[in-house]
Amino acid sequence: METLQHKFVDIIPEYLENGILYISIPRRTALHKCVCGCGNEVITPLSPTDWELTFNGTSVSLHPSIGNWSFKCKSHYFITENRIKHSEKWGEREIDNNRKRDKNRKDQFYKKVEENKVKTITEPIAAIKPVSKWKKFLSFWSVNITKKGGIE
Repeated sequence: METLQHKFVDIIPEYLENGILYISIPRRTALHKCVCGCGNEVITPLSPTDWELTFNGTSVSLHPSIGNWSFKCKSHYFITENRIKHSEKWGEREIDNNRKRDKNRKDQFYKKVEENKVKTITEPIAAIKPVSKWKKFLSFWSVNITKKGGIE
């Protein structure tokens, strides 16, 4: 199965290498070259209404699937734990219906945000200072690994 390496970056590189998923938390974006080989750059904004990124400490997943409907290739695939799983190609009707669902979901989300005056985080993650209880929590999970591979 095909895989992508992931690379966390602060600044989006000018040139994207094949086989690498670039993730910029400050820019709330993940980018890569289309896995079909067409060379197009795929931009996946990370937001409550676009894509969700999961990092488990060793690999990344993007949800939902990547549908490159605006590209000639119209490739469609999932990125799960750095692995690429190709999915079925969609016809124009499915693509149009999906775009309508996406627009409706975004409209509903932002309507709720406005109604509830819910604030979304707009500052870069790096600007958030850790709270002492989180430092305590994280230090609880840090362990010393012995030379034999055990936990002290």
